[in-house]
Amino acid sequence: MTHFAAALARTDDGWTGRELDLAEVEDLESLADELRDLTGDGEGPALLLLEENDEYVALVRVDGGTTGLDEPRVFLSDRRAVQGSEVAAMLWEDAPLDEDDEEDEDEGTRPVAEPVGDAALLADLGTPESDLLDLCAEEGLLPADVLTGVADRAGFLDVLEGLREG
Repeated sequence: MTHFAAALARTDDGWTGRELDLAEVEDLESLADELRDLTGDGEGPALLLLEENDEYVALVRVDGGTTGLDEPRVFLSDRRAVQGSEVAAMLWEDAPLDEDDEEDEDEGTRPVAEPVGDAALLADLGTPESDLLDLCAEEGLLPADVLTGVADRAGFLDVLEGLREG
């Protein structure tokens, strides 16, 4: 499994971030706690940006600083990732799995992605729901490109690129 996971938070001093090892994260709630820790006493938001095996994008958002009063909001660019990825399954605990899902091997093409979750979680950061869904559906756009697009719109592209390089 090859993935890149970045935890980013807006603080009083601007955006900050660090690469996150998801092997050490037990469940969605412990991930939310890790994200809240990044904001210090600020209101955030704090985000997880994840790409795995050039297959899908996962976004998780928490707000409210260390109060932890809100539930994490989750978006997956393709719900089928839950079937093949422990990380995606941990993030999307309520994903409806269809055991009859079969990839169309005769066509030799990749099935159309089926986004799930809160596609509006970045609307106040420059990526409205429709734009996020369009980015995820754009032919030839890799998950890293989707994350770059949302990071650029939100103003933390330099932080994300620094994490990718480091």
